[in-house]
Amino acid sequence: MSSPSRVRMSGPLTSYASGFAGVLAGQGYRPNSVAAQLQLMAHLSRWMAGEGVEVDGLTPALSEAFLVARRAAGYTLWLSPKALAPLLAHLRGAGVAPRPPAPALSSLEALLARFGAYLITERGVGRPTADGYVQMVRPFLAERAVGNEVDLEGLTAADVTGFVLTACPGRSPGSAKLLVTALRSVLGFLHVEGLIPLSLADTVPSVAGRRLAGLPRSLDPGEVRRLLATCDRRTRTGRRNFAMMLLLVRLGLRAGEVRSLGLDDIDWRAGEVVICGKGNRVERLPMPADVGEAVAGYLRRGRPATAEGRTVFVRVRAPHQALSSTAVTNVVWAAGQRAGLGQLGAHRLRHTAATQMVRAGVPLPEVGQVLRHRLLLTTAIYAKVDREGLRLLARPWPGAPA
Repeated sequence: MSSPSRVRMSGPLTSYASGFAGVLAGQGYRPNSVAAQLQLMAHLSRWMAGEGVEVDGLTPALSEAFLVARRAAGYTLWLSPKALAPLLAHLRGAGVAPRPPAPALSSLEALLARFGAYLITERGVGRPTADGYVQMVRPFLAERAVGNEVDLEGLTAADVTGFVLTACPGRSPGSAKLLVTALRSVLGFLHVEGLIPLSLADTVPSVAGRRLAGLPRSLDPGEVRRLLATCDRRTRTGRRNFAMMLLLVRLGLRAGEVRSLGLDDIDWRAGEVVICGKGNRVERLPMPADVGEAVAGYLRRGRPATAEGRTVFVRVRAPHQALSSTAVTNVVWAAGQRAGLGQLGAHRLRHTAATQMVRAGVPLPEVGQVLRHRLLLTTAIYAKVDREGLRLLARPWPGAPA
């Protein structure tokens, strides 16, 4: 194992080596990883000395030139801009290396940025939802981009309809509905901004599809046990993943809610957990004993002491930062593959929690409270999974024997 103390430094970066090593150690990097970063730093410092460049000249262009020289010298590791990211972040944070200039936004990107800000500040949607809407309407506005400008003059209802007819085929009904909703939002925004004389939101075609036509896809209890059994709880990763999936399948949380769960959101004495859900709604839910034990086990013997921030769940590898919603979903997907259950998303476990409650006889309004639905109609789809209850309502087919 390499030791950071054995790395010899020379050149303009020498005085920053010990501070950089301390930051890396504080972020949870192992000694051999710290040593590797210092070796890269030492090479960069020697190269800068040879080029006659001081720290304040470490621009993005110079960093790229160093990587080119490093590849030409025959090095096989740490050759990408990502390799230099920790060091450059440290030097820029200390104010000794110049920050890269902000990229100039095109008219299209500037318009999309204003649309996203409008959704958050004026419409009160969450940032993940706003980002999703921005990506959905990007192709529509990109069609109007001419050079560095977005030409919205002459935008007609026919253009709107044509885009929907082109973009919706091949999408699921849910995805298509989300697309037309985002399109209506951006058309309203363009009218508010004065970029189009009339709001064309009412010209967006509706997507056919009954709201309660589908059947929630869930796992049966045996499949849930197989899924959870894939987590090796002797390891930090297994303890973390087990706790996250229990929160998903027992409380019906969304991936984003698991990702943002904070240490201060758990009231251990009251046995409750505070959930910040969609639309910035804050709710308190009871913490089941098995879920509490799994989370406590991870906090005691899984969450790194060098974890950054106050989120419960963090990355296993350094730097130990908060997970993303995608990372939570990927944990479920990988566990589903190991359990032989195919491709699973985190939302499948939310459906499973609701289905198990309905089959246990929990009334739909109470299921909706656990899932934190605003409308009972949203919860009504789970009435279909109560097969025993539906048999009581079924009437015999005319002419069929009794």
